This record gives sequence, structure tokens and C-alpha cells, in this order.
Amino acid sequence: MKIGYSCINNSVISTAASTFRLASYSESRLIHTIKNNLSHLTDILNYNIKNNILFFRITSKLIPFASHPICKFDWSTHFQLEFEEIGDYIQKHNIRISMHPDQFVIFNSPSIKIVDNSIRELRYHCKVLDAMCLDQTAKVQIHIGGVYRNKLEAIERFIKMYNDEKIVDNLIRRRLVIENDDHLYNLKDCLFINQQTGIPIVFDIFHHQCFSSNGEPLIIAIQSAMSTWKTTDGLPMVDYSNQSFDNNGLRNRKGKHSTTIDLTLFRNFLKKTEGLDFDIMLEIKDKKKSALKALDVLSKKMR
Repeated sequence: MKIGYSCINNSVISTAASTFRLASYSESRLIHTIKNNLSHLTDILNYNIKNNILFFRITSKLIPFASHPICKFDWSTHFQLEFEEIGDYIQKHNIRISMHPDQFVIFNSPSIKIVDNSIRELRYHCKVLDAMCLDQTAKVQIHIGGVYRNKLEAIERFIKMYNDEKIVDNLIRRRLVIENDDHLYNLKDCLFINQQTGIPIVFDIFHHQCFSSNGEPLIIAIQSAMSTWKTTDGLPMVDYSNQSFDNNGLRNRKGKHSTTIDLTLFRNFLKKTEGLDFDIMLEIKDKKKSALKALDVLSKKMR
């Protein structure tokens, strides 16, 4: 079991300008930004290894405008050596890697333009992982999308799009995973899609608490999601967070992720899932701080 966090580590000093405005786009600025971003990623991975954090979600902003038509620059070839060095480091230290495109990736949209944009964005993410020469266990994670007033049709549209090899090629197929969300598509919906497509499911604990399928016990729900992963996909991935509360102890908007991990709840989670093996991505706002706390809990449990 590996524990990780996503994208940002404020303990790592960096001058990396993660992105810039489209109006400021130039090839020279893009090259400079990518160089800084790859250097910053290397620093984060070094920090993680020193602290035994072996799961990390790479930012989607690594290559600015990579999926935008304005970008004609062959960044993967230009930075081939840097990508391969990062990939070698990841493999040497057995780090688990994932990526998670932004919410504007809507695979089941009725709009062909939105679908085309989403496919370009997915290809960009997969191309990053391929440039690092990472195997199929490095995943790109998305939500199902919208319901567009007819959830059944939206699900069928997702399945049809994915199963069309002219739309979704193997570059995407070997890396794509889906997750249950907090108000539109629950685990039951994801399991149906998996049956029609074979896409593995990242089980989001917090989202399941907000929007469960039918009230099944947590252990049963996790096992159902885990069963969708093949050996070549690596260990199943699980997203973990807990509800955010204000200073008066009142719950913030339902589904809002907490600022820091609740260690009592995390210990209970580990106890309930004892005997299962999966990698945990913490979706908690203080990121590496909670990851270090969670690792401490896990290490004490394993003694």
C-alpha cells in the first residue's frame, strides 16, 4: 500500500512558472516553462522519496497548452532525455504515478467539439506518461461527465465513444480509469460502464459517502471497484478524503474536501479495509502534510 498526494508541494522551492496566458504564448516561453516544470517535478519526486511518499499525481499543467491547437511544438522529442530521466527515477524508486485532467474533460458530452477537445487532452496526459516510458500502472483518471437531462443516454454515449477505436485509441485505453463522483455517477453507474468497456474504477471513498449506490458496506464497495483492475493495471487506486467543517464544527458544503486529514477517521478506514491491498491518493488540501501524517499512522499499524 502506497500513500500519495497531488500536484503541489510547497516545501519544494521552485521558480517554475507552471503556466502562462494564451495571449503570451510563444515557443521560447513554452520551452522555458516546460524546462522549469520538469525540474520542479524532479525536485518534488526527490522530496517524496526522502519521505517515503511513493504515490504522486503529476499536475496537468506540466506542459502548458499541450492540447491546444496553438501548440505545434514537439515537446516530447525536445525534452526526451529529461522525460526518460524522470521515468527512470520513478521506476528505480518504484513510485506510483497518476494524472487527473481538469473537469472540462467531458467524455460523454453531446457536443462533438467538447468531445474532440477532451480526447486531445487525454492524449496529452497519456503522452506525458509514455514519454517517461512508464508502464500501464500509471493511470489517467477522469469523471464520467454530465447527465444532460437523460442519465441513461449519457452513459450509453460514454460507452459508445469509448468503444469506438476511431475515437479512443490504445494510447488512451491502456491508461484510462474512471471514478465515482459525489452527485451524478455513483459506484453502481461506474460498474455498469466497466462491464461494457473494461475501464478500471478508482474508488473514491468520500464521494461514495456523499452518493452511494445502495447503501452497501464500505468493504463490499471497495472490493467491487478493486475487481475491475487487471494485473497489468497494477494495484487498484483509491481516493481518500473526509468532509470539511468550519471553525464552529459545522459541515461546509456537502462534498467539500477537508483541509487536513482526520486521523481518527483514517485509522478506522484502515481497520475496516484490513487485508485489502490498494494505493491511496489523498485528496486533501494540505497535501504532503496529510500524506506524512497518514504514512506515520500506516507505519505504526504495520509494526
